[in-house]
Amino acid sequence: MLSDATLVAFVGSQDLEASERFYRGVLGLKLVESSAFACVYDTRGTILRVTRVEIAARAPYTVLGWTVEDIGATVGRLRARGVSFKRYRDLEQDEAAIWHAPGGTRVAWFEDPDANTLSLTQLPPG
Repeated sequence: MLSDATLVAFVGSQDLEASERFYRGVLGLKLVESSAFACVYDTRGTILRVTRVEIAARAPYTVLGWTVEDIGATVGRLRARGVSFKRYRDLEQDEAAIWHAPGGTRVAWFEDPDANTLSLTQLPPG
C-alpha cells in the first residue's frame, strides 16, 4: 500500500534554533524550509522534519541514523565539529567509540541538542 510512497522522518525539538545549528551547521544537512513550527531538511531524497515540541520525549533507542561509507572518517569530521560520541557500558567500542558488530557492521552513536540518539552505520563490504 505505501511501498511507493516517499518516507518522511520526524524528530522533536524544544529549541528549533539550536536544532538548526546542529542539523544544518554541524551535520551539514540541506535546509529546505524553516518556520516557527519546524525545520525541514532534504537528506538524499528523504525528508527530515525537525518539529517544535513543548517537551522532547527522550527515547531510550536510536531515532535517526545514517549509513556512511567510512565511519572512522565521518566520526573524525563530526568530532572536529564538536560532536561527542556515546559509550555504552555493555558494548565493546574502540577508541573512537565505534562498536564492531559480530557480522562486520560498525556503529557509532551521538545525540542532537534535545538528547535524541542518532547513529552512524558502516555496513560490511559485499
